[in-house]
Amino acid sequence: MNKRQSDKDQQILDGKVFAILSYLSILCIIPLVLKKDNPFVLKHGKQGLILFLGQVAVFILHIILGLWILRLGMFVLGVLSFLGLIAVLQGRDAELPVVSNLANSITL
Repeated sequence: MNKRQSDKDQQILDGKVFAILSYLSILCIIPLVLKKDNPFVLKHGKQGLILFLGQVAVFILHIILGLWILRLGMFVLGVLSFLGLIAVLQGRDAELPVVSNLANSITL
């Protein structure tokens, strides 16, 4: 095993707990503040931030459009969060549809 691979494995081990927090609604702010120097955590934290902003948008839209948009939106965002959590537990980066592209455009 080369040094680059072992460094990446160490980053993943050090950041797993924080990366899990990334997908738990507003808790996504904690990894972005405390572990922004870890690329594994930063990638998941940005995706968690996009999902949280999506939850806020769905909540606002539900006031205008009705309860069905809340149920549908939270279901979709919940599935995406679940996929992100599975990726973290497997120690890999998650490429969530739409979310990844938006997250990659964020600079912190």
